[in-house]
Amino acid sequence: MSSMTPLAHPPHSEAQLLAQAQQLAGRTLGELAAMAGLPIPRDLKRDKGWIGVLLEVWLGASAGSKPEQDFAALGVELKTIPIDGAGRPLETTFVCVAPLTGNTGVSWETSHVRHKLRRVLWIPVEGSRDIPLAQRHVGAPLLWSPNEDEERQLRMDWEELMDLIVLGEVERVTARHGEVLQLRPKAANSKALTEAVGAHGEPILTLPRGFYLKKNFTAALLARHFFLKTY
Repeated sequence: MSSMTPLAHPPHSEAQLLAQAQQLAGRTLGELAAMAGLPIPRDLKRDKGWIGVLLEVWLGASAGSKPEQDFAALGVELKTIPIDGAGRPLETTFVCVAPLTGNTGVSWETSHVRHKLRRVLWIPVEGSRDIPLAQRHVGAPLLWSPNEDEERQLRMDWEELMDLIVLGEVERVTARHGEVLQLRPKAANSKALTEAVGAHGEPILTLPRGFYLKKNFTAALLARHFFLKTY
């Protein structure tokens, strides 16, 4: 195993960030955790964000849980994506928490979703459950910005979903709404309620919601870059 060390400081350029990410490709999560001195959980049930944290350590990410991008100085967001043996995403991708109140006059141009997806470093990771966590390999990175067609798809879905939130119909929204972007509950338990607008404009309490990229969107994105078959 050739020697590698995590970035001690946030990367100073996209080129440095991408070069460091490329060095991780082909390594196992166990190797990277051992070299970084991080304990490996038995599984991800209680440590869902562990892979992201591990890669943030290696790549010198600075944002933590703050609402800015993971590499704020570069304007780049880090997204790990679990894939199957054919390179297809195994789950939807969380983008950000959805604002359920105070949305008068919001626009796609200034939205948090657009801000988060403006520039993304995608890192695929083997995600099949039959592979022990420590033995899962990290894939080749992809530095991506939405093309015109992707931006149009995202914008249309965001506008439709935000209209439903503003009109007090958040409780009616299902994961089936949206072609490439969906809105669904994001809470560790059903008691973590937040304020929203009801059907008659009244304040209500509901589960927090998050915006997620659907698998068809990320599958097409990965397939186009890595020349994979889409089904």
